[in-house]
Amino acid sequence: MEPDGDVRVLEDTERRFADGTVLRVRVLAVPESGKFPDGVKYRLHYGTEDGETLIRYDNSHGVHERHTPDGLDDDYGFPGYDAVQERFWVAVERLHAEGSHHRTTANYDTEHAHRDG
Repeated sequence: MEPDGDVRVLEDTERRFADGTVLRVRVLAVPESGKFPDGVKYRLHYGTEDGETLIRYDNSHGVHERHTPDGLDDDYGFPGYDAVQERFWVAVERLHAEGSHHRTTANYDTEHAHRDG
């Protein structure tokens, strides 16, 4: 999908790992609007080649969401885009090092939420 004239691609990355996991990151600068007040549209995804989501943050539909292996986290509160980036990359590094396709993110997210307040 090519962005329209007022949209700039800031990052568009896909990387496949030998352990069967996939990293997909797409970040767009978009016009500020009610749907995207920060002017950023993002999808930060780490999962398996067979379609399992291990961790994903996105606002593709104008709503900030966090997805885990258990599905959409209905209790998720958007902490700001910089914090989302940090949480995502820390989770990816940890999950990848642990052999993520056999784990969930529940412990990480609980510990991280307590640390961040």
